[in-house]
Amino acid sequence: MIYFYDGGKQGFLTALALSFCDEQAVLASETQQLALGQQTVFVASDAKRAAAVERRLLSFDQHCMLDLDTLLRSGDDDKDAVAFAYFRLLAHRKHPVRDMLSEPAALAAAECMRRVGTELHRLRGFIRFMESASGALYAPCSPDHDIVELLLPHFRARLPHYPFVLHDVGRKKAAVYDGAHAFTAPLAQAEILLSADEQAWQALWQKYYQSVNIPERERLKQMRGYLPVRYRKFMNEFYGGAPLQ
Repeated sequence: MIYFYDGGKQGFLTALALSFCDEQAVLASETQQLALGQQTVFVASDAKRAAAVERRLLSFDQHCMLDLDTLLRSGDDDKDAVAFAYFRLLAHRKHPVRDMLSEPAALAAAECMRRVGTELHRLRGFIRFMESASGALYAPCSPDHDIVELLLPHFRARLPHYPFVLHDVGRKKAAVYDGAHAFTAPLAQAEILLSADEQAWQALWQKYYQSVNIPERERLKQMRGYLPVRYRKFMNEFYGGAPLQ
């Protein structure tokens, strides 16, 4: 039986409760190919049932909801199966299982959370803000994982006096700080008028990058390790020339 849920925490906990005793259960938040004769259930989120499941799981591991949030933010295709196996293991063992890496479910969950954490760490350094004509800062990005909300506290602490927008162009959403409040909102696309200072700084960055680059001593593999190509399209030091492939 495949249990489809809405992709959110409440939906996941509801689906976990409904499918817990089904040894053949599969959880999915997106449409997938069905095997011949396979049945489906579309799970409607139930706030009361989800709250009861959450209390029960927290009694086993007080930090498990942080794990669930991280797993559900993953962009991996198998995140639902990984999260389901991990929380079934937690419910069976009735104590924290995150360090039980000899268990395939715990190991898979740890690797999934590590990938989310690694990208979060990288983007704290790779994000490039642009100053708009209004003075607000804008930074487009396209992370593998759903992490723009997690980036908000870092940049709010670094830029407390500047309103800014972190735009996940792939998921069409934005994390926004207006100078006083932080929130998320849908954002399909954005048209930004750059300030004169920003245009001058971008030209300077491009000139600097070109001047320090030594074509005869290129280490493309090493550079890709330090700075994956998929992040470069939003970094203004690469705008002035062809990004490394």
